[in-house]
Amino acid sequence: MSGKRESSSPVSSRRVRVALGERSYPIEIGVGTLDAVGPAIAAATGARRAILISVPPVARRYAARVERSLRDAGIRTKRLVVPDGERTKNLGQAAKLYDACLAAGADRSSVIVALGGGVVGDLAGFVAATLLRGIPVVQIPTSLLAMVDSSVGGKTGVNVARGKNLVGAFHQPRLVWIDAGTLGSLPPRQLAAGLAEVIKHAAIRDERLFRRLERDLDRLLALDSRILVPVLQRNCAIKAAVVSEDEREAGVRMLLNFGHTLGHAAEALKKYRGILHGEAVAMGMAFAGDLSEELGLAPSGTADRLCALLERAGLPTELPDFPRSAYLRALAVDKKKRDDHVHFVVLRAIGRAETRPLRLAEIWPSRRKLRRRGSGG
Repeated sequence: MSGKRESSSPVSSRRVRVALGERSYPIEIGVGTLDAVGPAIAAATGARRAILISVPPVARRYAARVERSLRDAGIRTKRLVVPDGERTKNLGQAAKLYDACLAAGADRSSVIVALGGGVVGDLAGFVAATLLRGIPVVQIPTSLLAMVDSSVGGKTGVNVARGKNLVGAFHQPRLVWIDAGTLGSLPPRQLAAGLAEVIKHAAIRDERLFRRLERDLDRLLALDSRILVPVLQRNCAIKAAVVSEDEREAGVRMLLNFGHTLGHAAEALKKYRGILHGEAVAMGMAFAGDLSEELGLAPSGTADRLCALLERAGLPTELPDFPRSAYLRALAVDKKKRDDHVHFVVLRAIGRAETRPLRLAEIWPSRRKLRRRGSGG
């Protein structure tokens, strides 16, 4: 698997619209489009000042191009670089960014531009949602996971000691700008982590997309833009449709949490070290697929088909080796918990999912043993 190749064949740009009335916004998908983002940001926000938030490896590669495009569009820009990694998503780092933004002259006519993966998008989005009671944000995702999931839909947040994303706000971006060419510099492990969310969308919503992934996975891993751009478009369209129907996760949007219940628990138990979000989601999806069959909700073989694709993508399908009691404690603070139930996402088939209110003991009965498979990562 390589994250260093991409097709040189020209591919037309695609657009997906997130329909939220007066807060609607476009997702622009292309290859080699980063240098054109400035005028699009100016048109979407009317801002004259931008605060560009990124992490060191992304900033080194791409920040100057974005800044040049912003300046050419008449937008003054201040670059703020935060440490890389999930542990950066915390209230202390948010406070530092508040101070730096205000010192740079940010006001309600400014825009925060998030350049990077899911950590940057979540953190910068949270700062934008809360600074001066809310200023515009534009998402420029550079990881596959952020492109197909976290940059779309307005969920922002930071982690606290008791769990992931337990402090946050819904704050829709004005624009999502996806340059798939940035994936050429993504390490293979990060690319695989993003594929977890691609597979998730197919598993819960689109069996035809799932079949395409089974057929074209090698070309997708090679970043063949003739496959990559349509797959990005379809994933963004799935996410946009769900968000448009249920912006604040009161109903159908909860399906997007497939794999996240146990995934978030695994991340918390690992203290966000040595595990990527997409890897945790893959483990959680494998668990949920098995549980769906055990509950008699999904046909036999559903979980094996799901896990086969995850493992081909280089993703792990076995949870970290912590005691059942530790997982139950982590599940007890899940955001989806209501009273003594968790709204757990199960599969009815590949391409069809639903939520079930399950007690913790139903999610992981004392008699249940984890199914062991070969692990791809």
